[in-house]
Amino acid sequence: MIQRFKFLDIFQVNPDGSLSPKRVINVNGIVFGPGISFNAGVSFGGVDFHNYKFLDIAAEEISGVLVVKGFYKDQINGH
Repeated sequence: MIQRFKFLDIFQVNPDGSLSPKRVINVNGIVFGPGISFNAGVSFGGVDFHNYKFLDIAAEEISGVLVVKGFYKDQINGH
């Protein structure tokens, strides 16, 4: 079942502005997880997460992997 996740529940923003995933993620068949960081312009499965920074994420958890389905343009709770 697809659920709504806060961006900062999935990614950490590092002091240098790069992003690091907090858990294992699958984006269009590309799987990556904790221990990496990436800057703007780097795409995973065709997605540059810096373009969606702080938008809620639509995803489904399958066998411990968060499968990203998309992003919410409408933000709830003022975020």
